[in-house]
Amino acid sequence: MQILEAKNIRLRAVEPSDLKLLYKWENDSSIWEVSHTLKPFSLFVLKQYLESSHLDIFETKQLRLVIELKDSGKPIGLIDLFDFDPFHQRAGIGILINDKDSKNKGFASEALDILCSYAFNTLQVHQLYCNITATNEISLRLFQNNGFEIMGNKKDWIRTKDGWKDEYSLQKINLQNP
Repeated sequence: MQILEAKNIRLRAVEPSDLKLLYKWENDSSIWEVSHTLKPFSLFVLKQYLESSHLDIFETKQLRLVIELKDSGKPIGLIDLFDFDPFHQRAGIGILINDKDSKNKGFASEALDILCSYAFNTLQVHQLYCNITATNEISLRLFQNNGFEIMGNKKDWIRTKDGWKDEYSLQKINLQNP
């Protein structure tokens, strides 16, 4: 088995051919609240991002990978490491399963497990963290079931059209790398 593969999915680098897919997913305003996005991305900006995506995580401080089904090669989502800090050995992690037919099938859990293993064993990260609104029960369950613990609650942290929401900070410590 390859390092970025599991039973049903693989994580792969973002390719130039993913431009229209990224454009569609990044500009889906229904997920802007969780991605902290306030405006659409242009094709031009996304093309520039793709042109620099070959750069090393130590240089860009981020890594975005496409989640695809192994059997068909169909892209179903994205997973990211961001705010990579090699000195403090930590990074943020985010995930999106955008393909509606692929939700609630365990693919997000597989992808999260793969990326945590890669971050801990290859990048030698000591800790991973994420921030999830208190009302996002699906994401909270996903991360908690994969070993992340709630470390704090930021009151009224996220402003939405429906009012203010609390945001939990979660973290997972690499116990193999003290």
